[in-house]
Amino acid sequence: MTQWFNVGKIVNTHGIRGEVRVISQTDFKAERYKPGNTLYLFLPGRDEPLALTIESHRVHKQFDLLKFEGFDSIEEAEKWKGGMLKVSEEQLDELGENEFYFHEIIGCEVVTTAGEKVGTVKEILTPGANDVWVVKTAQQKEALIPYIEDVVKKVDKKEKRIVIEPMEGLLP
Repeated sequence: MTQWFNVGKIVNTHGIRGEVRVISQTDFKAERYKPGNTLYLFLPGRDEPLALTIESHRVHKQFDLLKFEGFDSIEEAEKWKGGMLKVSEEQLDELGENEFYFHEIIGCEVVTTAGEKVGTVKEILTPGANDVWVVKTAQQKEALIPYIEDVVKKVDKKEKRIVIEPMEGLLP
């Protein structure tokens, strides 16, 4: 059985030539949205995903705009609103040391080097220089953990466990 990973959600059309607006959920936009790549569109009420080949990609405001080969009108793209674009496990590349896919980090338990449980990674933000991991604490607060060497000491993907050395004021 194929495992699928979210790349982005189609939220609207853009223009009249078949472009769609996508809110991305991928950590590798340049790679995923490269012309010639295939993404799979999952729509509610449809059993099989639709394979779409990227013709072009550009960024407009906070959206990624995608155009797919063979679909050249707003009428064709209109049906895709609300659909999820995904890639299969086979499409994932091997990453280098200390590189991770979002799905490998989200859901991990976070503990300090002293062994204190901090919480669970719920989301990853990509504001710029480094990613920031949003951790939901036992007190239902959010801790923002920067993915930098000074803070993140160990990531164990198999055990779904992350060890951090919190800087002063980092934890709520």
